[in-house]
Amino acid sequence: MDTLQYLLSGFATALIWYNLLFAFAGVLIGTMVGVLPGIGPISGVALLIPVTTSLTSGLPPEAAATSSIILLAGVYYGAMYGGSTTSILLNTPGESSSVVTALDGYPMAKQGRAGSALSIAAIGSFVAGVISLIGLVLLAEPLSNVALKMGPAEEFSLMVLGLCALSGLAGKSITKALLMTVFGLALATIGIDAVSGVSRFTFDIPELYQGIEFLTVAVGMFALGEVFKTILEKDADTGEIAKINRILPTKQDMKDSAMPIVRGSLVGFFKGIVPGSGATLASFLSYLLEKKISKHPEKFGKGAIEGVAGPESANNAASGGAMIPLLTLGIPGTGTTAVLMGALIMYNVQPGPLLFEDHPSIAWGLIASMFIGNVMLLLLNMPLVKVFAKIIETPAKYLIPIIVTISIFGVYAVQMSVFHLMLLLACGVAGYFLSKNDYPIAPLVLGLVLGPMIENNMRRALTISSGDFSIFVMKPVSLIFLIIAVLWLAIPFVMKLRGKKVIVNEEA
Repeated sequence: MDTLQYLLSGFATALIWYNLLFAFAGVLIGTMVGVLPGIGPISGVALLIPVTTSLTSGLPPEAAATSSIILLAGVYYGAMYGGSTTSILLNTPGESSSVVTALDGYPMAKQGRAGSALSIAAIGSFVAGVISLIGLVLLAEPLSNVALKMGPAEEFSLMVLGLCALSGLAGKSITKALLMTVFGLALATIGIDAVSGVSRFTFDIPELYQGIEFLTVAVGMFALGEVFKTILEKDADTGEIAKINRILPTKQDMKDSAMPIVRGSLVGFFKGIVPGSGATLASFLSYLLEKKISKHPEKFGKGAIEGVAGPESANNAASGGAMIPLLTLGIPGTGTTAVLMGALIMYNVQPGPLLFEDHPSIAWGLIASMFIGNVMLLLLNMPLVKVFAKIIETPAKYLIPIIVTISIFGVYAVQMSVFHLMLLLACGVAGYFLSKNDYPIAPLVLGLVLGPMIENNMRRALTISSGDFSIFVMKPVSLIFLIIAVLWLAIPFVMKLRGKKVIVNEEA
C-alpha cells in the first residue's frame, strides 16, 4: 500500500505542468538523438546536462533536480525508441542496441513494409517500457530496504562489482576496458582529499582543487569526440532511405508480434537489472530466442516481423531495468546510467538505498514521469514516423556546429571558467583517439563517478576494522560481491583461452 501511495505522489509531481514539458522535451529530443546515427543516448544525455541546469535555475533545489532528471531520463529511453528508425529505413543503427533490428527491419522496408516495421517497433517499445516500469515499482522499495542494511564494506564491494561488470562487457578487449576503468578511478583522486585536506595531483592549478568535473569529461569525450570523428573520418551516411507507405501494422503483423513483444520485454528487463549487460546484449538474446522457438526460422534475416518486435522490446525494457540498480543500489550498469548518476550527484542527490527515503519526490516523480513519457512516445512515434524519417537527412554541416555550440556554451554556463573549456577540448580530442583505438569511454566515466564513493566506503570500512583489510572478505555479503566481480572478469578470459586451445587442437 505504501508503494502505491508513493507512486500516486510521484504522479502528482510528474503531472506538474513544467515537469510534463520537461518529459515531453526529453522524449522528443531522445527520439531525434536515436534517429541521428552516431550521437547515441550517452552523448545526448551528457550534452543536455548543462542545458537542464540553466532551464531549472529558478526552481528550488529539489524541484530542479526532479525536473532535470525527468528530462535526461526521457532522452535516455526516447533514444531507444528512435534508434530503430535508421536501422529499418537505412540499415544504419542509430545506436548500438538497434543493430539487431536492422537484420529484419531493413529487409521489411525493402519489401514496402517500412511503416509496419516502425509501428511495431513503437508498440513493442511502449509495452516493454510499461512492463519494465511495473517491475521497477515492485522491486524498488524491497531492494532499497535490503541495501540499507549494508555497511561500508558491502557498499565498497558492490561498487567494485559494478565497475567489473561494465568493464567486463564494454568494448572488444577486457584489458582495454579495465585500463580505462583504472584511468577513471585515477582521475577521481585529483583534488583536495576530504579527510586530510591535502591537495592531490593538482599541480598548483586552482581549478583542479575541486577535482575533475564529471560534466566537462562526459560532454567532451562523448559529444565532441563524435564531432571530431565525423569531421576527420567524414563519417556521413549516404544510404538510400526506404519509402514509407502504410503506417499501421496489419492484424497478422500484430498477431505475429504479440508474444515476441512480451518475451522480449521480460528478457530485456531481467538483463537490464544485471549491471554491465546493457540493451545491446538484451536485443541479441531476444533475437536468438525468437529464432530458436520460431516454426519458420528460415524467415529471419529476410523480413520477419518477430525479428523486429522482440529485439526492440528487449532494448527498451533493458533501459527500464537498468534504472533499478542505479536508483536502489547506486550502481550504474550502463554508460548512460553512469552519466545520469553524475547528473544526480551534481544536484547533491546521491542515488542508492537512501534515495527513496531522503528524496522520495525525485525517485517516485522520475518513475511516474517514465510512465507518462512512454505514452508520449507512443503518441509521437505512430503519427510522426514520416517526420522523424526526415530528420535522418539532416546534413552534418548543420548538425556539427549545433553540437559544438551547445557543448561549449553549456560547460561555460555551469563552470564559468576558460580552463574548463580547454579541458573540454582536450577531452574531445582524447575521446576521439580512444574510441578510434577501441578504448571504451563508458568505464572511464563510471570510474570517475564511482571513484570518490569507493574511496569513502573503503576508508569507512578500514576505520571500523582498525585498518584490517580482511573486513572485506570476513563480511559474507561483501565476500559474495567480490567473488562475483572476480568471476565476471575471469569467466570470459577462461572461455577465450579454451577457445584458443580448441583452435590449436583442430589445426594440429
